[in-house]
Amino acid sequence: MSLEKILSISGKPGLYVLKVQTRTGFVAESLLDGKKVTVSLKSNVSLLSEISIYTYEGEKPLAEIIQNIAKKENNGQTISHKEDNTALLTYFREVLPEYDEERVYASDVKKIVSWYNTLQAKGLLAEEAPVAAEETAPAAEEAAAEKVKAPAKKAPAKKAAAKKE
Repeated sequence: MSLEKILSISGKPGLYVLKVQTRTGFVAESLLDGKKVTVSLKSNVSLLSEISIYTYEGEKPLAEIIQNIAKKENNGQTISHKEDNTALLTYFREVLPEYDEERVYASDVKKIVSWYNTLQAKGLLAEEAPVAAEETAPAAEEAAAEKVKAPAKKAPAKKAAAKKE
């Protein structure tokens, strides 16, 4: 699951996918209805990949929490974000038992549950295999080895302009 290009825009419902950056902001596409919207640089925008939730030990990235929910629900839908606060907080305690109850509010849990359900409905919760990170390291080493084997191309020599006096 990659949350790199998934956005939450303050004042606009739902989640958005970053499509293109412009001079004055960027263009995003809504995951709810597919409409494209232009967003100025002055707007309050949050990348889901940059969001963390407070725990008693520190902070947990949102991606980990969404993966925990996906495991609990077998990649299916979870409870509705419209449930009452006690039900939401009880559910969230099952997903992340060590969350900081003083700094994580019911409104935060509502957003997370709503975001999860939106991402799940759009099929954006494909699990990443933890082995993939290990497999990329040897591939990177092989690519580096190939670069060493290939002779470096020399840049064409610059001709010095000779001054005639």
